[in-house]
This record gives sequence, C-alpha cells and structure tokens, in this order.
Amino acid sequence: MLQFFIVLYCFYLFFSLYTSFMQIGFVKENMKKRAIILDTKRYYEAANYSIEKEKLAIVSSFFDFIIFVFWIGFGLKFLDSFLSFESQILKAVVFINIFLILNYIFTLPFSIYQTFKLDKKYGFSNITSSLYIKDSIKTALLTIVFGSIVIAIVSYIILSFSYWWIWAFAFIFAVIILINMLYPVIRDKMFDKFEKLKDSELEEKINTLLKDVGFKSSGVFSVDASKRDNRLNAYFGGLGRTKRVVLFDTLVEKLTHGELLAVLGHELGHFKNGDILKNIGIMGFIMFIFFAIFGNLNEELFLRLGLNSEPASIIALFLIFSPALSFFLMPLISLISRHNEYAADSFGSKLTRKVDLVSALLKLANENKSFPYSHKIYIFFYFSHPPLIERFKELGYDVEKESFV
Repeated sequence: MLQFFIVLYCFYLFFSLYTSFMQIGFVKENMKKRAIILDTKRYYEAANYSIEKEKLAIVSSFFDFIIFVFWIGFGLKFLDSFLSFESQILKAVVFINIFLILNYIFTLPFSIYQTFKLDKKYGFSNITSSLYIKDSIKTALLTIVFGSIVIAIVSYIILSFSYWWIWAFAFIFAVIILINMLYPVIRDKMFDKFEKLKDSELEEKINTLLKDVGFKSSGVFSVDASKRDNRLNAYFGGLGRTKRVVLFDTLVEKLTHGELLAVLGHELGHFKNGDILKNIGIMGFIMFIFFAIFGNLNEELFLRLGLNSEPASIIALFLIFSPALSFFLMPLISLISRHNEYAADSFGSKLTRKVDLVSALLKLANENKSFPYSHKIYIFFYFSHPPLIERFKELGYDVEKESFV
C-alpha cells in the first residue's frame, strides 16, 4: 500500500507541474492577442501575474515533494522515536502540532514571497509586516488551541471504537459545520473590523433584495479588507443565526449600487438553488471516502514507515496524503461548481439587471487583474468558476464587440 500512495503522490506532482507549464505557455501565447475584458495595461499585467504565480507554484510543488520525501523517508519515524508519552492521546496532540508547525515553517518563505513580493508588485497586497505577524500569531494560536482539542477527540475515537473512522468522520464533519457557522464571528472578533453599512440607501436596497428572495441574515456589513488586499469581493458568511452579508470596502468603493446588487443577486442565486447544502453534501461524501481509506490502512504500511498503527501516525498520514487524493477529485468538484456558477449568474441577471451584472464582472476582472484566457487542462483541474469569456457569452455579452447580442 505504501507504493500505491507514493505513486499517487508522484502522479499528483506530475499533473500539478504539467498543468502549470501548460498554463504558462498558453498565457504567453494569448497575451499577444488584442486585449479583451481588461484594459490594455491591466491585460498585460494580468498575464504577467498569472505567469509569475504559476512559476512560484512550480517551485512550491518541487519543495512540497522534498517535504513529502522528508516525512515519509525518515521524518515521521524520527519524530515518533523522539516523543515518549504513556498517553497515546497526548502523544498524538504533541506529534501533530510539531508536524504542523514544521510544515508551516517549511512553507513560510513561499507565503512571504507571494504576499510581500509578488502581490505587492502587482498592486494587490497592502498588508504590513506587523499585521502579517499579528495575523500569523492569531492563526497559529487558534490552530494549536482548537486543533489540539480536535486531535485529542479524534485520537480518543480511534482508540475506543472498532469502526472508528465512521465516528471520526461524523465528528469532523460536525466541526466543519460549526466552523462555517462561527467563521464571520471569529473574523469579526480577531481579524477584521465589521461595520454596518454607512450608505443607508444601499443598505435599504440590499435588505429589499434579500427579503424578495427570502434570505434572512443578521445584517449587512462592510469589512476593512483593504488593509490587507485591494481585490474586490463579497460573501455570505455563517449559517443559521450567524448568517450575514459581507462586502469588502474595496467593493463598496468601486461598484455602483446597481452593480453591487447584481453581485449579491448572483450570490443569492447560490442560496436559492441550494448550492450551499449541495456543497456541504459533496464535501461530506468526499470526507467519508477519505476516512474510509485511512481508517482501513494495513499494518504493513506502518511497519515499512517504522511506525505503529496509532492515532499520531494515522492522523499524520491523513494530512500528508489528503492533498494528492483531493487533487484528483478536483475536476469533478470544479465541474459541479462551474455549473452552479452559470445558474447563479442566470438567477442574478434576472433578479437585478443583466447589464449591471456584466458591468460588475468587467470591473471585478479589471480590479482583480483576472487574465481572460486559460488552458483547458488548467480549467479542468482548478477552475471553480467558468472562464470569464464563457460567463459573458452565457449572459449574451460579446467581449469582442463589447456589446450584448
């Protein structure tokens, strides 16, 4: 079984590198064309940003493979021999925390380069080094404190039940639902500054729109996203009573009322079409498969790695191999997601005005510097949203003529 996982990871590395190289070549070829969707200056900036981002992804993939070899080759075995606890639950908590901290340190240079070099070069990142450090410390504390609790409970389940993976899946799935419910509250208390919209006219229009669709929320908020990034975005956060409409301050600044309502109309399309519940169901199904796989690993795999079949090693292997398994499921997930995006566009264009949705998408593309062309294989694996050209085509907007047809 170890050979299977190693081969799987090698395929994962090959395909991730292949898609990046194909994307770079495709973007270079298409940046020679006349600019569409974006203005000429942003068109070339978007192309160059896409290329540089993929080059960074290539280097990162090679480095991830080195980390993978390190852990599989001797890292897990060394860490296991280094830790000696009578309690397997305590050992698992310490083992996984060290594993996560080391992985964070290994990959930190790529995060710093992306944030302070690449994103600043193209006018995205506004974050200061002090805010970056504060965010990192807060994230680390949340991960260690709440992650340790989760690890301890999963370890207890592994030690207590024959078919532990079923119960562990149920617990983790419940935790994910809880995190989604509390996400906006955590962001509000620890990271972002949420404020009620100062534009009372806009707030009234949004509330009317929400009422027409039957979407109940705890309010409409603006968040100070610009202190970190200049990209435009909006989302519906939370579940149940914690649901709220969140608009990035950059979005409120750049879009007209009609365009903002069109963007929210698109998001409401996801709500009306039940996409949130569908996504939760798909996520749960995939997680169940993962837990079934890692809940039935044979003893030979652990012996070949010099480990015992115990909570610490089981959870570590889950964390190491899950990205490779997820990668090969991404095309199916992305296909479903793209279908949902088309349906949300259709709903939003009817709920508000098609011309406002098109105008909003054009502004989003320009401000976020989204290059309009991508290789089919790259779209197949990574695109959760349809390519911009296809979205406009479905909305009846000809990007070449810059008019509706």
